[in-house]
Amino acid sequence: MSKRYCLALDLKNDPELIREYEEHHKAVWPEILNSIKDSGIRDMDIYRLDNRLFMIIDADDDFSFEKKQQLDAGNAKVQEWEDLMWKYQQGLPGALQGEKWMLMNQIFKLRDV
Repeated sequence: MSKRYCLALDLKNDPELIREYEEHHKAVWPEILNSIKDSGIRDMDIYRLDNRLFMIIDADDDFSFEKKQQLDAGNAKVQEWEDLMWKYQQGLPGALQGEKWMLMNQIFKLRDV
């Protein structure tokens, strides 16, 4: 069994920065991939529409964002990646200062109707 999470984030609305961001995601550093997997994330997809990003995470039942945040805080390579990505990212409307990916609320599931 697994849990699914959906998150959103905006990129800075600059075509060159968006291009660079996508290039980074064609060659994600191995340390970043390992940190994602080690946190209990089994699959992750990121989609883009203009400058809006949408992420789908499928994770183990024992996954938590708090646990991932603690692991990431102690990982210098993850911090380096996050600092680099912040060059391209901006918070969603209503986000707190420095807040990145925001968890979305599920409002419909076909299987449940």
